[in-house]
Amino acid sequence: MVKTRLAKTIGAQEAVAVYRQLLLHTYNISIKCNADKFVFYVDFINEDDLWSNGSYQKFLQQGDDFGERILNAFELLFLQGYKKVTIIGSDCIEIETSHLHQAFDFLNDCDVVIGPAQDGGYYLFAMKAMYKQFFLNKNRGTSLLLQQTLKDISELHLTYHLLPVLSDVDEEKDMYLLHHRQ
Repeated sequence: MVKTRLAKTIGAQEAVAVYRQLLLHTYNISIKCNADKFVFYVDFINEDDLWSNGSYQKFLQQGDDFGERILNAFELLFLQGYKKVTIIGSDCIEIETSHLHQAFDFLNDCDVVIGPAQDGGYYLFAMKAMYKQFFLNKNRGTSLLLQQTLKDISELHLTYHLLPVLSDVDEEKDMYLLHHRQ
């Protein structure tokens, strides 16, 4: 999967390089987290990639859209008996291992933990029970996602914690984040 919005402005080859840098960062912060780790692939499972060191279990994403694929990943892990599940994307260069630890820690006292992204979405989402409404009929990729999710939390009378707001690398204007990390 290539960063398509980036590819439109910086070209496909540079977008692939950005994607690889983001994947490496995601690997470096997640490998340090003392938890079972899973990678969900879009089209096919690559058996010989960054995630092939035995620390990550691999699955194919299931579902017709992004929300449905995230919902199915959560459901799979809860059905396997996990009591706390945290999902992160691979487009947040500012996320650190400490954010993952905080998410799991805050789930001791609340139902949901969200790492809000500067663009109105989120870079991390964690729950200790399955709530399908968080993933269905949402305006993903827009500034409305976090608002819609917080509304769902309120309607369900759940408790939540927000982690620090971080920035994703989605567009050319976000490229400064990558250069800052090098």
